[in-house]
Amino acid sequence: MAEHKAGEMDIEVQEKTFEGFMSWVTWSVIVILVLLIGMAIFIS
Repeated sequence: MAEHKAGEMDIEVQEKTFEGFMSWVTWSVIVILVLLIGMAIFIS
């Protein structure tokens, strides 16, 4: 088994995946908030 050495692994793909995930979460929260605010204004 190979020895683990911190900082040697290429994590570019993981970083891009995480950036995409965080972008998706951010936009999802914005859409949900807009929908909730719209419902509060127009339904009540």
